Amino acid sequence: MVTTDLSKPAAVTTKPRVVQDSRAYRTFRVVNALLLVVICALVLYPFVNIVAQAFSSEGYINSGQVNLVPRGFNLTTFGVVMGDDMFWLNYRNTVVYTVVATAIAMALTTTYAYALSRRNLKGRTFFIGVAVATMFFNGGLIPNYVLISELGLRNTMWAIVLPNAISVFNLLVMKSFFENFPSELEEAAAIDGMTTYGIFFRVVLPLSKAVVATMLLFYAVSFWNGWFGAFLYIDDPRLYPVTMYLRNLLAGVTSGTSIQGGSTDDLTQIAANVQSVTMLLTVLPILCLYPFIQRYFVSGVMLGAVKQ
Repeated sequence: MVTTDLSKPAAVTTKPRVVQDSRAYRTFRVVNALLLVVICALVLYPFVNIVAQAFSSEGYINSGQVNLVPRGFNLTTFGVVMGDDMFWLNYRNTVVYTVVATAIAMALTTTYAYALSRRNLKGRTFFIGVAVATMFFNGGLIPNYVLISELGLRNTMWAIVLPNAISVFNLLVMKSFFENFPSELEEAAAIDGMTTYGIFFRVVLPLSKAVVATMLLFYAVSFWNGWFGAFLYIDDPRLYPVTMYLRNLLAGVTSGTSIQGGSTDDLTQIAANVQSVTMLLTVLPILCLYPFIQRYFVSGVMLGAVKQ
């Protein structure tokens, strides 16, 4: 016979309560999702249209029949542009300019921001004011041109690399991040005998990958897309970045034998979509780079915006 101990209360099992979203919140989520889809579609539409035109034939482009899908698949312009030696020379220049400029900009921005984040730095307010003042006051186009000329930087890579070596916006973002960096880690490293440079390079930077990757993306995109500095300070077409090549195409002043040669049908096809082809080839490296930095970008863009 099985006996039951009535002195102990029976265990009561209760199911966890599930909090149901309110009708207003569900409506907000639906509207928010639809709005984001519409915004994404509006942002992607011009790029998809450019891709479609780059692979379409001249007749469909001129008649306005190319929208989101290529019509009359054609690679003639790709062959002509990619066979132009000047295009590849300018493309190489852009890669070199971007790598060198981004490396210099990151070195100056990180060190300057870390120094400004130290509250015991003498003259800290003055140095912050010097940086912020450049956001509101500029010498102007002609004084900058005279300065670059007097320094002997015209027709050199340094005319593009050095004038925009520090972005004050990026500097202030990194400064705000370094100010919120745990001081206990730096104090522990100092007790272990590290110098200021050792703390910065071996402790601070390795733990700041998110903000460093974000600033790296900002600088790289800025230098890759830049063309006005080359337009002002460089006269030799062999030193142009690829954006100047694109700018000349858009302005209709490019003179290359590889583009001028060929049959009449080829010239007509090239004139129809050479701009789309060149823009696609120019933006492609940034699109390939972004997925590797995107995971840092989402968190890094908001670093320093909220204080604990």
